[in-house]
Amino acid sequence: MSSSNNRKKLLLMGRSGSGKSSMRSIIFSNYSAFDTRRLGATIDVEHSHLRFLGNMTLNLWDCGGQDVFMENYFTKQKDHIFQMVQVLIHVFDVESQEVIKDIDIFTRALKQLKKYSPDAKIFVLLHKMDLVQLDKRNELFEIMMKKLQQASAEYGFPHLIGFPTSIWDESLYRAWSQIVCSLIPNMSIHQSNLKKLKSSMDAIEIILFERSTFLVICSSNDQNINGKINNYTTTTNNNANNSSLSELSNEVSLLDPKRFEKISNIMKNFKQSCTKMKCGFKTVVLNDNIYVSELSSNMVCFIVLKNSDAPQQLVLENIRKAKNYF
Repeated sequence: MSSSNNRKKLLLMGRSGSGKSSMRSIIFSNYSAFDTRRLGATIDVEHSHLRFLGNMTLNLWDCGGQDVFMENYFTKQKDHIFQMVQVLIHVFDVESQEVIKDIDIFTRALKQLKKYSPDAKIFVLLHKMDLVQLDKRNELFEIMMKKLQQASAEYGFPHLIGFPTSIWDESLYRAWSQIVCSLIPNMSIHQSNLKKLKSSMDAIEIILFERSTFLVICSSNDQNINGKINNYTTTTNNNANNSSLSELSNEVSLLDPKRFEKISNIMKNFKQSCTKMKCGFKTVVLNDNIYVSELSSNMVCFIVLKNSDAPQQLVLENIRKAKNYF
């Protein structure tokens, strides 16, 4: 694969004050939510070249959201800004008093992408959701997404994906994990290797993280497994297979559906604490059945074993041998 194919251009857009630079700094620059208070407004476009999984470079274009800059993006700079874009991440401030103008800017971006990057993937983040009353969040999200999906489909982007986010909880990691993972070409290989490792170690689950950001790459448990089981049972009468799949479905259903982003958040905070103390870690063992260990220079695995009595040296040896496959 050529080096140009490993460079992915991501546009981060949205009105001034929507929280774009804060989320970028938390995910990619190890800022805490409190640290973002010292960030100033983005002037024009800030470029970040971020190495991800060793051979992939994310070219993140953080586009300042002041009106004067926005107008420039859509006129004088449009061929420069919107050409060769793999992903648009558009951030909406849920407390905005100018929703119609916010959506208008979004549709203007889609119009340029249709011309210059028609294959781009579109993600929207409805940000600062912590400021919305808890029982109103789902309703607000659904209303806004319906409007945005209509606009997106009109410009030839029917597969819009949206997330409610906040810098004060783990929702940011869920959104950015899915965004970045949409760009990883060999995801199925990583997941296949994790499933084999899970089976050999008799684990409940193994989760693979990117080392610097702690964004989730994939899990040994297929996140769509319940849907696949339903499809499978309508086309086969093999009782043994059905029984095995049902057991696996029950096992997965007991796990917290937000576990990935929660672990990302916890491990990122742990990493920040280690950095402040000028130390690091290669392997962490918790309660004799949870292992957090480096698998490569850019991957970390989070392993949850069924049996806490497994000899630690044997587990560590299995992890060491697994490194050859990642």
